[in-house]
This record gives sequence, structure tokens and C-alpha cells, in this order.
Amino acid sequence: MTDAPNKPRKGIILAGGTGSRLWPITLGVSKQLLPLYDKPMVYYPLSVLMLAGIREIAIITTPEDQAQFQRLIGDGAQWGLRLTYIAQPSPDGLAQAYLLAEDFLDGAPSAMVLGDNIFFGHGLPEMMASADSQPAGGTVFGYRVADPERYGVVAFDADGAVQAIIEKPAKPPSNYAVTGLYFLDGTAPARARTLTPSARGELEITSLLETYLADGTLRVETMGRGYAWLDTGTHESLLDAGNFVRTLQARQGLQVGCPEEISFTKGWISRAELDAQIARLGKSSYGKYLAAQFG
Repeated sequence: MTDAPNKPRKGIILAGGTGSRLWPITLGVSKQLLPLYDKPMVYYPLSVLMLAGIREIAIITTPEDQAQFQRLIGDGAQWGLRLTYIAQPSPDGLAQAYLLAEDFLDGAPSAMVLGDNIFFGHGLPEMMASADSQPAGGTVFGYRVADPERYGVVAFDADGAVQAIIEKPAKPPSNYAVTGLYFLDGTAPARARTLTPSARGELEITSLLETYLADGTLRVETMGRGYAWLDTGTHESLLDAGNFVRTLQARQGLQVGCPEEISFTKGWISRAELDAQIARLGKSSYGKYLAAQFG
């Protein structure tokens, strides 16, 4: 499979699913629209893609939840973005995202982030820039966890090269889990079409990554001690992630996952556009932060 050259990388946020592990709080609202401390959860993965320099992004949601996302963030123009909405009729696996987004991608490489994953760390933009610079193949990020049996786990050889990615292994070959951030080349949709559903009836992201591994074009970048990766799939982890953000912001006086700050700093919106958003948000602590930072 060959990649389409010279197309800018596009972003995908996979924000579908039922959120059943968080019932009853997700019976009436998408998990990715729940508050994570002082912002909607989707702000955090969106900010990751923005830090990677990506401005054209597809948001994959359930048909029922799509209008709520559009009400919250619209077309993205307020942040200098171009957002496209894609409905996921049923949650049939993470790799399904590449089939749903095939027309949107139109042969371009992509960076997909799961809508309930939180990433933080000095050097994250540089790590993503390295992944973006790869001319072909895929890059995923490994993070050391205490309970690797819950995740897709990376098996390394004696030289530290990736040998396999094993989904929820009974005997994990390492403590490095694959995070919910995937930089893949333009062949990802074609590869996804070759997959067959797993025993649980889903198109597994692990199976898609294995096609790159078989070609020798899969890179695994490990995130060290200075990074945080949190998912929010359970009530406990949702609370932990909110407390993590609260602690960081209270300690540093800086926002985590702030699209207005990122877009203005990158020059994607004007000062007048930023001021309009500060005026709209002004009564909240979030708006007051922006006013203090850029007042």
C-alpha cells in the first residue's frame, strides 16, 4: 500500500459509543460532553490535535449526540479550525473510524485521538511533530501502566524494537500500553477494509496496527515519567482525571486543554476574535483566566 504524498495530516476525534460503563450519568448525554473539571471532556483531545498543528478535524459521534456537539463547538471557526461531523451508527470498533472517515481523509494521513483520553506533558507537541514528520507508516505511543492486562500491550525485542501488540493479554509482555493516539498514513482506510471483526464483533485497532507491523512500518514512541495519560472510562478514572486537571491548574495557574489559548498563540485567530470569546465567557473562571492571560 502506498500513501498519498504531500497532503496535510487531518485529525479524527472518536467520540461515539454508549458510555455504558458510566451509566446512569451517560444515559442522557455523551461521555465526551461530560465536564472534566472546568471544561467539556472533548476539549482535551481536541487540544491535543491542535497542539499537533492540525486544523481540519472530523468528530465522530453517535447520530443522537451529534447536535449536542455542534451546539457546543460548532464548525470550529472560533478557534481557526474546520470541523466535520460524522455519525457512527453503531460502535463497531476503533478501526471502524477509518472507514467512516475515508471520504473526509481523501487519502491524507491522519492523527486519531479517542474522545475520552487525556494527554499532558512537556514535550508532547515535539513528540507529535516527530510522528507527523514520518513519510509513511504509523506511530503509536506507549505508556507505562501498573495494570497492562487491561490494554493493548507492546511486546519489545531485546533491542527495544516493537515485536507485537497484544490486546488485553493474560500475561503481559511489558508494562507499556498503547494509548488512544494514533498517527497513521493515508493507507489506513484501505487497511481497515481488509479487517474482519474479532470475536466480540468489532474491528480492532490492534488488528489495524498489526498490518503496519507486518510491513515493518509501525513505530512505538514511549512516553516517559514526565507525561500523563488518563482515560475516563469508569467513574473512578473520570474523577481522577478531573482532580488531576484541577491540581495542575491550581498549582501552575495555567489552563490544561484550552482551545482559545492554543489557537491565539498559534496565530489561528486574531486578537479581536479572542476578545469576543473572552467577552462571551467572561463570567466564568475560564473566561477570567483568558482575560488575565491576554488582558
